[in-house]
Amino acid sequence: MSLLSAEGITVRFGGLYALREANIDVTEGRITGLIGPNGAGKTTLFNVITGLQPATAGRVMLGGDDITETTPYKRARLGIARTFQKLEAFNSLSTRDNIRVAAQQRKAWDKTKFNPNEVTEQLLQRIGLADVAEFMVGILPTGTARLVELARALATNPKVLLLDEPSSGLNEDETDEMAAILRDLVADGLAVLLVEHDMSFVMNACEHIHVLDFGRVIATGSPIEVQGHADVQAAYLGSAATEGVA
Repeated sequence: MSLLSAEGITVRFGGLYALREANIDVTEGRITGLIGPNGAGKTTLFNVITGLQPATAGRVMLGGDDITETTPYKRARLGIARTFQKLEAFNSLSTRDNIRVAAQQRKAWDKTKFNPNEVTEQLLQRIGLADVAEFMVGILPTGTARLVELARALATNPKVLLLDEPSSGLNEDETDEMAAILRDLVADGLAVLLVEHDMSFVMNACEHIHVLDFGRVIATGSPIEVQGHADVQAAYLGSAATEGVA
Protein backbone atom coordinates (compact mmCIF):
# COMPACT_ATOMS: atom_id res chain seq x y z
CA MET A 1 0.00 0.00 0.00
CA SER A 2 1.27 3.46 -0.91
CA LEU A 3 2.08 5.82 1.93
CA LEU A 4 1.20 8.84 -0.23
CA SER A 5 -0.95 8.98 -3.33
CA ALA A 6 -2.35 11.67 -5.58
CA GLU A 7 -5.48 10.38 -7.27
CA GLY A 8 -7.10 11.93 -10.33
CA ILE A 9 -5.51 15.31 -9.70
CA THR A 10 -6.73 18.00 -12.07
CA VAL A 11 -5.67 21.64 -11.83
CA ARG A 12 -7.22 24.16 -14.18
CA PHE A 13 -6.45 27.85 -14.51
CA GLY A 14 -9.35 29.19 -16.57
CA GLY A 15 -9.20 27.23 -19.81
CA LEU A 16 -5.64 26.02 -19.19
CA TYR A 17 -5.03 22.63 -17.61
CA ALA A 18 -1.83 22.33 -15.58
CA LEU A 19 -2.75 18.77 -14.56
CA ARG A 20 -5.29 16.35 -16.00
CA GLU A 21 -6.38 13.39 -13.85
CA ALA A 22 -2.82 12.71 -12.70
CA ASN A 23 -2.22 9.66 -10.53
CA ILE A 24 1.01 8.96 -8.65
CA ASP A 25 1.95 6.90 -5.63
CA VAL A 26 4.86 7.04 -3.20
CA THR A 27 5.88 4.04 -1.12
CA GLU A 28 7.87 4.08 2.11
CA GLY A 29 11.44 2.86 1.85
CA ARG A 30 11.69 3.81 -1.81
CA ILE A 31 12.90 6.73 -3.95
CA THR A 32 10.21 7.63 -6.48
CA GLY A 33 10.95 9.92 -9.40
CA LEU A 34 8.63 12.42 -11.06
CA ILE A 35 9.99 13.56 -14.42
CA GLY A 36 8.78 15.39 -17.49
CA PRO A 37 9.54 18.36 -19.75
CA ASN A 38 9.44 21.93 -18.48
CA GLY A 39 5.83 22.95 -17.95
CA ALA A 40 4.62 19.36 -17.61
CA GLY A 41 3.04 20.08 -14.21
CA LYS A 42 5.61 18.59 -11.84
CA THR A 43 5.90 21.51 -9.42
CA THR A 44 2.14 22.09 -9.60
CA LEU A 45 1.64 18.50 -8.46
CA PHE A 46 4.13 19.05 -5.62
CA ASN A 47 2.16 22.13 -4.61
CA VAL A 48 -1.10 20.17 -4.62
CA ILE A 49 0.43 17.44 -2.44
CA THR A 50 1.74 19.98 0.08
CA GLY A 51 -1.45 22.05 0.05
CA LEU A 52 -0.03 25.17 -1.57
CA GLN A 53 -2.23 24.74 -4.65
CA PRO A 54 -5.87 23.58 -4.44
CA ALA A 55 -6.87 20.93 -6.94
CA THR A 56 -9.80 21.44 -9.27
CA ALA A 57 -10.55 17.73 -8.90
CA GLY A 58 -9.01 14.64 -7.32
CA ARG A 59 -7.71 13.85 -3.87
CA VAL A 60 -4.48 13.45 -1.90
CA MET A 61 -4.15 10.49 0.46
CA LEU A 62 -1.59 10.05 3.23
CA GLY A 63 -1.45 6.79 5.14
CA GLY A 64 -4.96 5.94 3.98
CA ASP A 65 -6.43 9.27 5.11
CA ASP A 66 -7.83 11.90 2.75
CA ILE A 67 -5.88 15.14 3.33
CA THR A 68 -7.18 17.01 0.28
CA GLU A 69 -8.74 19.76 2.38
CA THR A 70 -6.00 19.82 5.01
CA THR A 71 -4.00 23.05 5.37
CA PRO A 72 -0.31 23.11 4.42
CA TYR A 73 0.92 23.45 8.02
CA LYS A 74 -1.19 20.51 9.13
CA ARG A 75 0.15 18.40 6.29
CA ALA A 76 3.64 19.24 7.50
CA ARG A 77 2.67 18.10 10.98
CA LEU A 78 1.27 14.88 9.51
CA GLY A 79 4.67 14.11 8.03
CA ILE A 80 5.09 15.79 4.64
CA ALA A 81 8.25 17.86 4.13
CA ARG A 82 9.70 19.39 0.99
CA THR A 83 12.56 21.34 -0.49
CA PHE A 84 12.37 23.81 -3.37
CA GLN A 85 14.11 24.18 -6.72
CA LYS A 86 15.26 27.63 -5.65
CA LEU A 87 17.18 27.35 -2.40
CA GLU A 88 15.11 28.56 0.54
CA ALA A 89 17.65 28.29 3.34
CA PHE A 90 18.19 31.04 5.91
CA ASN A 91 21.34 32.54 4.42
CA SER A 92 22.20 34.70 7.43
CA LEU A 93 22.08 31.74 9.83
CA SER A 94 24.69 29.06 10.32
CA THR A 95 24.23 25.52 9.06
CA ARG A 96 23.60 24.37 12.62
CA ASP A 97 21.00 27.07 13.28
CA ASN A 98 19.18 26.35 10.01
CA ILE A 99 18.64 22.77 11.15
CA ARG A 100 17.95 23.69 14.77
CA VAL A 101 15.18 26.12 13.78
CA ALA A 102 13.26 23.27 12.16
CA ALA A 103 13.93 20.89 15.04
CA GLN A 104 12.69 23.45 17.56
CA GLN A 105 9.61 24.21 15.47
CA ARG A 106 8.80 20.50 15.51
CA LYS A 107 8.34 20.79 19.28
CA ALA A 108 5.07 22.64 18.58
CA TRP A 109 3.34 19.46 17.42
CA ASP A 110 5.55 16.44 18.11
CA LYS A 111 4.77 15.27 21.63
CA THR A 112 7.44 12.58 21.68
CA LYS A 113 10.39 13.23 23.94
CA PHE A 114 13.26 14.51 21.84
CA ASN A 115 15.94 17.13 22.21
CA PRO A 116 16.14 19.60 19.28
CA ASN A 117 19.85 20.12 19.89
CA GLU A 118 20.51 16.39 19.76
CA VAL A 119 18.48 16.03 16.58
CA THR A 120 20.50 18.88 15.05
CA GLU A 121 23.83 17.30 15.92
CA GLN A 122 22.74 13.90 14.63
CA LEU A 123 21.72 15.38 11.29
CA LEU A 124 24.95 17.36 10.98
CA GLN A 125 26.80 14.07 11.23
CA ARG A 126 24.46 11.99 9.09
CA ILE A 127 24.25 14.44 6.19
CA GLY A 128 27.96 15.23 6.34
CA LEU A 129 27.68 18.85 7.45
CA ALA A 130 29.64 18.82 10.71
CA ASP A 131 32.64 20.56 9.15
CA VAL A 132 30.51 23.53 8.05
CA ALA A 133 28.23 23.66 11.09
CA GLU A 134 29.28 27.21 12.03
CA PHE A 135 29.40 28.62 8.50
CA MET A 136 26.64 30.97 7.37
CA VAL A 137 24.67 29.19 4.68
CA GLY A 138 24.82 32.22 2.38
CA ILE A 139 28.55 31.68 1.79
CA LEU A 140 28.36 27.93 1.19
CA PRO A 141 28.63 26.33 -2.27
CA THR A 142 25.29 25.41 -3.84
CA GLY A 143 25.81 21.68 -3.32
CA THR A 144 26.47 22.11 0.39
CA ALA A 145 23.56 24.52 0.79
CA ARG A 146 21.24 21.93 -0.76
CA LEU A 147 22.40 19.45 1.86
CA VAL A 148 21.58 22.03 4.55
CA GLU A 149 18.07 22.39 3.14
CA LEU A 150 17.73 18.60 3.10
CA ALA A 151 18.86 18.32 6.72
CA ARG A 152 16.47 21.08 7.75
CA ALA A 153 13.56 19.20 6.16
CA LEU A 154 14.63 16.00 7.91
CA ALA A 155 14.66 17.79 11.27
CA THR A 156 10.84 17.79 11.16
CA ASN A 157 10.93 13.97 11.16
CA PRO A 158 8.87 13.52 7.98
CA LYS A 159 7.28 10.35 6.67
CA VAL A 160 7.40 11.63 3.10
CA LEU A 161 10.08 13.91 1.69
CA LEU A 162 9.46 15.84 -1.54
CA LEU A 163 12.60 17.11 -3.28
CA ASP A 164 12.36 19.62 -6.13
CA GLU A 165 15.48 19.45 -8.34
CA PRO A 166 17.83 18.27 -5.56
CA SER A 167 20.81 17.94 -7.94
CA SER A 168 20.41 21.40 -9.50
CA GLY A 169 23.74 23.22 -9.32
CA LEU A 170 25.63 20.15 -8.10
CA ASN A 171 28.72 18.71 -9.75
CA GLU A 172 29.07 14.99 -10.48
CA ASP A 173 30.63 14.12 -7.11
CA GLU A 174 28.01 16.12 -5.20
CA THR A 175 25.23 14.44 -7.20
CA ASP A 176 26.61 11.02 -6.32
CA GLU A 177 26.79 12.08 -2.67
CA MET A 178 23.16 13.24 -2.74
CA ALA A 179 22.05 9.91 -4.23
CA ALA A 180 23.97 7.97 -1.56
CA ILE A 181 22.38 10.02 1.22
CA LEU A 182 18.89 9.44 -0.17
CA ARG A 183 19.47 5.70 -0.41
CA ASP A 184 20.58 5.71 3.22
CA LEU A 185 17.46 7.62 4.28
CA VAL A 186 14.98 5.35 2.50
CA ALA A 187 16.72 2.33 4.01
CA ASP A 188 15.27 3.58 7.31
CA GLY A 189 11.76 3.66 5.84
CA LEU A 190 11.48 7.25 4.61
CA ALA A 191 9.46 7.76 1.43
CA VAL A 192 11.11 10.11 -1.08
CA LEU A 193 9.51 11.73 -4.13
CA LEU A 194 11.83 13.79 -6.28
CA VAL A 195 11.43 16.02 -9.31
CA GLU A 196 14.61 16.03 -11.34
CA HIS A 197 15.96 16.82 -14.82
CA ASP A 198 19.26 14.96 -14.42
CA MET A 199 18.32 11.67 -16.05
CA SER A 200 21.45 9.85 -14.94
CA PHE A 201 20.66 10.78 -11.34
CA VAL A 202 17.00 9.74 -11.70
CA MET A 203 17.67 6.44 -13.41
CA ASN A 204 20.36 5.41 -10.94
CA ALA A 205 18.67 6.60 -7.73
CA CYS A 206 14.98 5.90 -8.29
CA GLU A 207 13.27 2.53 -8.07
CA HIS A 208 9.96 3.77 -9.45
CA ILE A 209 9.25 6.66 -11.83
CA HIS A 210 6.18 8.60 -12.98
CA VAL A 211 6.42 10.62 -16.19
CA LEU A 212 4.30 13.73 -16.76
CA ASP A 213 3.68 15.39 -20.11
CA PHE A 214 1.21 18.25 -20.62
CA GLY A 215 -0.26 17.54 -17.17
CA ARG A 216 -0.92 13.85 -17.80
CA VAL A 217 0.92 10.83 -16.46
CA ILE A 218 2.03 9.06 -19.63
CA ALA A 219 4.14 6.29 -18.06
CA THR A 220 4.80 4.66 -14.71
CA GLY A 221 7.28 1.94 -13.87
CA SER A 222 10.85 1.00 -13.14
CA PRO A 223 13.71 2.96 -14.72
CA ILE A 224 14.15 0.26 -17.38
CA GLU A 225 10.43 0.23 -18.17
CA VAL A 226 10.27 4.01 -18.40
CA GLN A 227 13.37 4.27 -20.60
CA GLY A 228 11.85 1.79 -23.02
CA HIS A 229 8.46 3.50 -23.22
CA ALA A 230 7.93 5.01 -26.67
CA ASP A 231 5.82 7.91 -25.41
CA VAL A 232 8.49 8.85 -22.88
CA GLN A 233 11.24 8.80 -25.47
CA ALA A 234 9.19 10.98 -27.78
CA ALA A 235 8.12 13.45 -25.09
CA TYR A 236 11.19 13.76 -22.95
CA LEU A 237 14.14 11.41 -23.03
CA GLY A 238 14.72 11.35 -26.77
CA SER A 239 16.33 8.65 -28.81
CA ALA A 240 19.46 8.59 -26.63
CA ALA A 241 17.48 7.77 -23.50
CA THR A 242 19.62 4.88 -22.42
CA GLU A 243 23.03 6.25 -23.27
CA GLY A 244 25.31 6.64 -20.28
CA VAL A 245 22.78 5.28 -17.79
CA ALA A 246 24.01 2.49 -15.54
